[in-house]
Amino acid sequence: MKPTIYDVAEKAGVSIATVSKVINNTGKISDKTKQKVLKIMEEINYQPSVVASALTGKQTNTIGFLIPDIANPFHAEMARSVEDRGHELGFSVVMCNTDGNLDKEAQYLEWLQRKRVDGIILGSAAQNNAIIKELIKQEIPAALIATDMPSLSVNAVLVDDFLGGYQAISHLTSLGHTDIAFLAGNLNNVMEKERLRGYKQALQEAGAAFDRKNLLTNNFSFDDAKRSMKKLIESGRRPTAVFAFNDLLAIGAIHGAKEAGLKIPDDLSVIGFDNTLLAAVNDPPLTTIAQPIQDMGRTVTDLLVKEIKGGNTVKQRVVLLPELVVRQTTIPPKI
Repeated sequence: MKPTIYDVAEKAGVSIATVSKVINNTGKISDKTKQKVLKIMEEINYQPSVVASALTGKQTNTIGFLIPDIANPFHAEMARSVEDRGHELGFSVVMCNTDGNLDKEAQYLEWLQRKRVDGIILGSAAQNNAIIKELIKQEIPAALIATDMPSLSVNAVLVDDFLGGYQAISHLTSLGHTDIAFLAGNLNNVMEKERLRGYKQALQEAGAAFDRKNLLTNNFSFDDAKRSMKKLIESGRRPTAVFAFNDLLAIGAIHGAKEAGLKIPDDLSVIGFDNTLLAAVNDPPLTTIAQPIQDMGRTVTDLLVKEIKGGNTVKQRVVLLPELVVRQTTIPPKI
């Protein structure tokens, strides 16, 4: 059986209260007694209960991290960065995959609060302002990553999505493309809206008109993007280039185009967003907009831990810059 505080007290010949004082470093206890208790704890491999610490109002040194889709390499790499930085700072990170579902997100938030986590990081699919407002009201440290809620006073770390969309389309128009499709989800979140705004701005500056037929929505997965791209091509309505909301959708579009008989990039240029491992290993390697994923994860963890420790009273919105990474899926269109 797992050793308990009662076992420690019995073997050390002291009271449970004394063991508790040693664990929490409170009260007046002789150094001799303290060392004796610590030695017994080590001998029997006793680990103080995190839950018990939480119930007494003490920190549990745990952070909750809500992730929209752990299967997406972007979110997986982001989670790894948060976990690594949390470990460096002495915090464990509890991962919760929400599937972008608001009900599931709310359930996980309630569960994390019951577990008395010290703070919560919400990933890019977080959309429920009411829940975030409640966390703020309860003074539970919270931070956003890869998304933003401008109306709320909460720490946030994100990339300049407008600039990213603008860079992607500017690259394509510089090659001579003006008929460019945009693969997105439901356009309900800030990231998609900002990337679309950058897309439109770059088109306008290139002297090209925005065609709503090139806006392909409801693409939330690799399979969705593949079906959407294949359907568009087989309908006879084919753009010369595609800008996808993320690398996963971009690669789905590539597979859909290939199944429809096109060659990449000879017949269709494709550019993604994120610069995950998928982009580099794709065949051909994917041109994409790089997000500084590691820096985002470390920065948001630092901000949250500072707030947990009471050293960060001024909320910050940290906006990092994206970068165009040109590989082999974008070339000038055939004339």
